[in-house]
Amino acid sequence: MPQEPSIILTSADLDRLDRLLDSVSPLHTPGLDALRRELDRAEVVESHEIPPNVITMNSTARFVDETSGKEFELTLVYPDDTLMTHGTVSVLAPVGSALLGLSVGQSIEWPLPGGRKMTLRVLEVTYQPEATRKQPS
Repeated sequence: MPQEPSIILTSADLDRLDRLLDSVSPLHTPGLDALRRELDRAEVVESHEIPPNVITMNSTARFVDETSGKEFELTLVYPDDTLMTHGTVSVLAPVGSALLGLSVGQSIEWPLPGGRKMTLRVLEVTYQPEATRKQPS
């Protein structure tokens, strides 16, 4: 198994995700263990310290499937927000938890049905809530 890329989370995202994990049933949410593993291994920083090229909650990022070359854009959201718009992925979905905390240039390998694998690489974080709140130096 390839080494997992290092990830960074904000303390605010960690707190909210911990509360989310405590409030949902593991029987109805198979992605809980994967998200918990991601949270446990993350470097945690304050919101004003997160680099603008890191995927945080409610961030929108462009990705490329390194096998097909297809590019797409996704917004990482909380489960209740997935119905808001096309192009969202829940943090409780396995690919959502895997994207949380990744930086531009990092890749994840993702299993697909039929034993195939997809490698997703982060091309750009086009929107990050924390970056919009930072004050200029």
